[in-house]
Amino acid sequence: MSALKNPGRILILGAGPTGLGAGYRLKELGYHDFVVVDRNPYVGGLAHSFTDDAGFTWDIGGHVMFSHYKYYDACFEKLMGDEFTLNNRESWVRMMDRWVPYPFQNNVRYLPPQAAFECLSGLIKAQSGKGPVKSHAEARNFGEFIDAVFGDGIARHFMRPYNFKVWAHPPEMMNKEWIGERVAVIDIERALKNVILGSDDFGWGPNNQFKFPLRGGTGEFYRRFGPALGLAEDGTEPAGSRVQLNKRVETIDIDAKVVTFADGSTQRYDTLVSTMPLDILCGTVLRSEREPGELARIAHAAAGLRHSAGYMVGIGLKSRTPGGGTPDTKSWMYFPEDNCPFYRVTYLSNYSPNMTPDREHYYSLLCETSESSEKPTAGQAGRNPDAIIEETITGLENAGLLEPGERANIVSKWCHYADYSYPTPTVDRDAILTTVIPWLEGRSIYSRGRFGMWKYEVANTDHTLMQGVELVNRLLLGEPETTIGMVYTVTEHGREAAVHERPSHAGSGEKRIERTAGYTEPRPSGRANAVEGAEAGDIKAGPISREEIGAG
Repeated sequence: MSALKNPGRILILGAGPTGLGAGYRLKELGYHDFVVVDRNPYVGGLAHSFTDDAGFTWDIGGHVMFSHYKYYDACFEKLMGDEFTLNNRESWVRMMDRWVPYPFQNNVRYLPPQAAFECLSGLIKAQSGKGPVKSHAEARNFGEFIDAVFGDGIARHFMRPYNFKVWAHPPEMMNKEWIGERVAVIDIERALKNVILGSDDFGWGPNNQFKFPLRGGTGEFYRRFGPALGLAEDGTEPAGSRVQLNKRVETIDIDAKVVTFADGSTQRYDTLVSTMPLDILCGTVLRSEREPGELARIAHAAAGLRHSAGYMVGIGLKSRTPGGGTPDTKSWMYFPEDNCPFYRVTYLSNYSPNMTPDREHYYSLLCETSESSEKPTAGQAGRNPDAIIEETITGLENAGLLEPGERANIVSKWCHYADYSYPTPTVDRDAILTTVIPWLEGRSIYSRGRFGMWKYEVANTDHTLMQGVELVNRLLLGEPETTIGMVYTVTEHGREAAVHERPSHAGSGEKRIERTAGYTEPRPSGRANAVEGAEAGDIKAGPISREEIGAG
């Protein structure tokens, strides 16, 4: 290894995956002049998990753990050992009072005949260049992209309503670059064959097989970074810890390179790594007497960034099945219709046998609902959680996930409001980032992470952890960053700019024989539970963002 560069004292704001990844890599390289601070009393950020008073464990959203990075996999193996489950994905779309296997467009045969015809007819017109937008290359935004690729039927029945429920913004407000130009055009012959021959087509994907901590939810993996950085196992901060909790940032003086916290304390830095939302950082936190005009210009640009908030509602239930446990083998489900507030529901109790007080007698559903100024909810920006919980339970009944009378089996209701949930890839986002990110870096401020870089297409937990790792490699080793996909004269197309290794696991997405109990037993490092006959990395990674638009 060449001699390390010296970026001076490094202050890392945020102990989510990005900040933890940066701190972990710094310590690994033997660089000790740094500290990670977080406003919360815990590490993990949006990847933290909570256990409620009834003994149910909840994640902040439906996280699944799959990776495109050998480094991330090595961290997981070192910190988790064999304490994880390895699950095969089973995902579905709920609409028209029936379950349609994921991905939707490959399985329209499950729809009523008229709806299936409309989907196929629209698809053929779109793929033949007879739609209002001749091709996805001509699409000016995400809405036009949906119409050009999928056609009117699929767009109207699923893609448009589902994506509005997810993003809480009309698709015309969103760019198409976040998807990446590598999104495959749907094969008309394949779609027709599935309908006419009655074929099931569950598809392959980067997360068809995913890891999950055996205990403690997604957050357990990130919790274990704390002790690696000096926290005690119980989360307290002994002398010498590189992590400081309950430290809310008030102001950052760019000129003096000093951060002031809500408790009145200050910390000096030479290099600042920020994972706080970019609009808040630029608009309310940064201060400068030397260049107030420039800062005002940057704050104005960052104010154009859009995002959605999210409600994570957990419903813990007594089992209604004779054998106990979760009454279904599904992993997660998509809900495009307006008879329920949520866009996705996850059977968390299928991810690990330890997500409930007793897997033989209880199961759990995690429901996600988005919110924005474009899509208000009964939750009123987090002020009325009881209303969103009640709407969620009614929605579960409407969608057929709760049977008549099953409300009586509810033993736990949990709600978490994330005021920043999804960074919205608006049509002007890339131009904003091209203005703001280089300006900050010219002042030794490196904004990274889900809302620090504001690029959803590289905002999964493996991406964000690696953003921190790669930034440290750049600062200390002079290596280029590959995940963020930023070139500082232009922002390149979405995921096309992100370089990935192949995922370490891939699977068919179909149910496995050994999953009859609703989960897969943990196997050491996951190696013994790989798909039979497939080596790690056999399946080339596709654009992960296609999962979020329901396109497979």
